[in-house]
Amino acid sequence: MTPVPAASAGGLVAEVYAQVAEEMRLVIPPALMHSPSPQVLAAYWAVAREPLVTVGAVDRGTKEAVAAAVSVANICPYCADMHTVGMYDLTGEHAAEAVGSDRVQDIADPALREVVAWARNAHLLDEAVPPPPRLTPADRAELIGVVVAFHYLTRMVNVFLANFLLPPGLAPWSRRRFKQGISRVMRPTLRDPRTPGLAAGLLPAAPLREDTAWAAPRPAVAAAIGAADRVFRAAGEATLSPEVRDMVTIRLADWRGEDTGISTDWCERLIADLEPADRSAARLALLTAFASYQVNEEVVDEFRRHHPQDRTLVEVAAWAAWSAAVLVGARQSGPVLGPSTAGY
Repeated sequence: MTPVPAASAGGLVAEVYAQVAEEMRLVIPPALMHSPSPQVLAAYWAVAREPLVTVGAVDRGTKEAVAAAVSVANICPYCADMHTVGMYDLTGEHAAEAVGSDRVQDIADPALREVVAWARNAHLLDEAVPPPPRLTPADRAELIGVVVAFHYLTRMVNVFLANFLLPPGLAPWSRRRFKQGISRVMRPTLRDPRTPGLAAGLLPAAPLREDTAWAAPRPAVAAAIGAADRVFRAAGEATLSPEVRDMVTIRLADWRGEDTGISTDWCERLIADLEPADRSAARLALLTAFASYQVNEEVVDEFRRHHPQDRTLVEVAAWAAWSAAVLVGARQSGPVLGPSTAGY
């Protein structure tokens, strides 16, 4: 895939790039990888920015920890590294390494530990815990928004970017010092206040659907989720046949969050009777939704034989990743049992 270079971007791509560069100090790789589809690029930025980086009910350190926990759950080392680096500056090295190493029980702060434990297993129906009862509706909207954003983004990163943000050969002590140094450089991007709603304003407004109603208590998050949801769903309708979309949707309805394992035979059995073009698209969509780390060059090359456009590749993966992410968010809806407490 060839991203749109920042120097030659125009229209909506240039508008998104300008916001990303203003807030992140550069046009980051996750933005570049979405750029062949301008609407999907704007939708990605809306769902990534509005729950995570804006001034809201929940502190940024807690939200970075949630993003890192989801990244660990989805086997996305790139995103886990990025967001534990953020935690180094905001919550401290010990908590960051506990989340990144999947040792939730070692987080010293009980409030942070409770939120991370919830986020880490939010996709697992049989092991999930409910959102902490002390959260207000606004708290929940932000944190579920981060969970949904990173169930989407980690799948996309696994498909399109390298596995690691940091050099993979570093010794543990060197990795920690490397992260510490990066976190100091990133401090302005982590601590500077961000005005809510700017990214959502890049897309036409759209109402929340029933499965995204959890976002309603935070207007900026609701605007981002509603607008992006319409874009992602339209991308699937434009690029995938009804038969392929139905196949993924039905499989998701039965999904309890379990890992599919090393073999992809389950996928090949499902798509065996499809015509070659649909079979290649269904393979990419199913693996993106359920086992994104297994999307390899062979899967993409076969898809390209029938669907050569970069835009189509991005939009099929985005629809599948969003379909899984929005399901995880819908399963988090439920009654709020008590008032918020300090620390969130």
